[in-house]
Amino acid sequence: MTTSPSLAALTRRSALSLAAAAAAPAFAQKTKTDATAAWPRKPLRVLVGFPGGSTPDLVARTIAEPLSKALGQPVIVDNKPGAGGNIAADMIAKANDDHTIGVLINGNMTIAKLLNPATPFDPVKDLAPVSLIGTAPLLLAAPASAPGTNAQDFFAAAKAAGNKWSYGSPGVGTVGHIGMELLKSRTGIDPVHVPYPGNPQVINAMISGQIQLALLPPGLAAAQIRAGKLKAIGVTSTGRSSLVPEYPSLDEGGVTRGFQLEIWNAAAAPRSMPKAVVDRLAALITAIVRTPEVRQKLFQQGWQVAGTSPEGLANRVKADTALLGGIIQSRGIKAE
Repeated sequence: MTTSPSLAALTRRSALSLAAAAAAPAFAQKTKTDATAAWPRKPLRVLVGFPGGSTPDLVARTIAEPLSKALGQPVIVDNKPGAGGNIAADMIAKANDDHTIGVLINGNMTIAKLLNPATPFDPVKDLAPVSLIGTAPLLLAAPASAPGTNAQDFFAAAKAAGNKWSYGSPGVGTVGHIGMELLKSRTGIDPVHVPYPGNPQVINAMISGQIQLALLPPGLAAAQIRAGKLKAIGVTSTGRSSLVPEYPSLDEGGVTRGFQLEIWNAAAAPRSMPKAVVDRLAALITAIVRTPEVRQKLFQQGWQVAGTSPEGLANRVKADTALLGGIIQSRGIKAE
């Protein structure tokens, strides 16, 4: 029995179609790989949402030079301060040149939209996590004259004082504010929130006795504690921090269990950036921050080095959004 010409032609066409379909993924992967190999084609811009000399700025500039060497292109740090870093975050979210990333703080990547629904970007939908760079717990501090000789004594006095005590933060919606509300929910204390323009003003108010406690970056607080102007109550980590190992954690002090609250900074990209490029950046940044030289610089700036995959950072974003977002919703906190 012979095959008709029309059936033979159809069979040949089907075979060619199947072969083309089988080859398509390999071709697409090759094209994708070739495109990634050609990247970067021009200087990489790193946006920072705070002015020069700020912590995120110092972090960005610390990794810029080694990242430039690794990429073979200039890495330009571009400061776009304002709105607690959200101006820069919005610019990153909307960038479409595949050569713009940013160094952001945790608020920009987690709770920005929860604090203010009018925020022009969605951290989850519009930002691609690249790598967690550095983390730091906060240090609960009080005036040097604060009552008690340990954390339990201090919290007993705070509970007795109720809303007659007050705490300071560098503004509504900051980690210092939301973190203290979280601590209040875990411990039963009830100090009133007093916002200030920044942490230096919070410290001055505490030294002068205007407020009774505050959660502060350990580097800022430790200098005043060592000078005898403030008292350390405890660190917001489950164990002692390598940044300030001389101070016990609140868990160790017996006032909380499993309480961990950290500030952090991370590299982020637009969601539109190709996944292969994001993965390459993550691998490079992780390797850079883990070198002894960069690790030491970041430690001196007050950071415990992390260095993660995009998936690792995404998991951290999800966990912190749930932790802080719950307090935002339960306490009705809105950005001013």
